[in-house]
Amino acid sequence: MPDSQVICLGEVLFDKLADQAGKPLEQVVSWTDYPGGAPANVACCLVKLGTPTAFVGCVGSDEVGDTLVNLLDEVGVDGRGIQRHPTAPTREVFVVRSAEGDREFAGFGEFKASEFADAFLQADPLPTELFDTAKFLVVGTLELAYPDSAAAVRRAFELAKSQGTQVLMDVNWRPMFWDEPEQAKGVILELLPGVHVLKLSAEEAEWLFDTKDPATIHRQQSHLLGVLITDGERGCTYSLADNTGNVPAFSVDVEDTTGAGDSFVAGFLHQLCVKGPDALQSAEQAREAITFASAVGALTTTRSGAIASQPSLAEAEAFLYMNQR
Repeated sequence: MPDSQVICLGEVLFDKLADQAGKPLEQVVSWTDYPGGAPANVACCLVKLGTPTAFVGCVGSDEVGDTLVNLLDEVGVDGRGIQRHPTAPTREVFVVRSAEGDREFAGFGEFKASEFADAFLQADPLPTELFDTAKFLVVGTLELAYPDSAAAVRRAFELAKSQGTQVLMDVNWRPMFWDEPEQAKGVILELLPGVHVLKLSAEEAEWLFDTKDPATIHRQQSHLLGVLITDGERGCTYSLADNTGNVPAFSVDVEDTTGAGDSFVAGFLHQLCVKGPDALQSAEQAREAITFASAVGALTTTRSGAIASQPSLAEAEAFLYMNQR
């Protein structure tokens, strides 16, 4: 297996998607399981695009965990950083969908958010050798909700800094993962000095910075290389180096939006791994990277499931060719 250019740290889980779109939780009668978890989604999509990637996380010593570990291996993700917890279950998340395909998290069934294996990711066993070759570390913020996994995130930041690995943080704000959601904002902002690229949804940008303008956020956080703000069908606004702009969303027939933002992140990082971070100094190449990322994200919405729906590099390039702007 080639050396990983990207490390994705965080959760891998099963999204239990409601089979009855447009129905509230209490009216859903059946569910279909789809592998997911934002960092795992990014890892799988990167590999499908041709960028060697490792996943670091913790799953239970259960059948669900076995299934997810096997899937990552089948896709080609480097799994040497996967830990197994002896008693905590692998996380499963119930997801309801609107008639238009938009999803809404609907709980964890019989368990509390803090009782799943990914909350117990340990810092000490992190495979330090992965950071010797990785260009990027991808983290979300869900692991910051739990003491053990938060310590692992901070250790990963230390390793990234020591090896010159750049950090992309996708805020991925989910109040239901936090026992005390009011603490989340301060915890996230505390880690920002170690981040190079910040990706947020429009709602997350308003929540953290009281603005949806990436250039304003970039001025406030001047150490960042870039800020990306995705806003569904309204596309992506960005501030990358000295370049700002907006890339409209591609028009596609949406079946399920789960994982679209993760595929966007993967598409963007794939471009940086191919062209190098210095490409963002060019207005044209910065826009090309966002356009490619938007295409990968759009294609992911045309099928169900976060990982199963991800396009190959050939599919993404063909889509861009057919939708030239």
